[in-house]
Amino acid sequence: MTVDAEIYDFLIRHLSSVLNNDLETYHETTSEDLTLYEWWVTPHRMDGLAFHDFMMSEHARIGTSFGAEGEQGAQASPPGTIRFDLANLHIQKYADTAIASYTFLLSSGTETGVQVAAHNESRVMVKLDGQWKVVHVHKSPAWQAPHLAH
Repeated sequence: MTVDAEIYDFLIRHLSSVLNNDLETYHETTSEDLTLYEWWVTPHRMDGLAFHDFMMSEHARIGTSFGAEGEQGAQASPPGTIRFDLANLHIQKYADTAIASYTFLLSSGTETGVQVAAHNESRVMVKLDGQWKVVHVHKSPAWQAPHLAH
């Protein structure tokens, strides 16, 4: 499978903006009417940019990187001590719409060694006024979550 270079480069730029607390690039690459599901935050849909704006601003204020702190094994880390990888990346492109699905791996350098957290993620991107924008994000656990509550 060949990965669409334009979408891939856009996706890496967008994800890097989140991890680097780069609000300007985040706003350039994200639609104002963003919808998202982040399983470790709430089981409900969140709308708009305010949630990430606050999280990224607070991480920038205290000198840490925005990651997946709620995930088992993940923690906020100083900038430069994290990296991300997109395992099993699959990009589907249909005219001015693209969907990227992958397992997001966040590696954090800590005093006790490297910790890796993972979750499954899909991002829907639409070309609006000639610019790609993320319009929807859905995250789910990468571990075997119980189907029914016990």
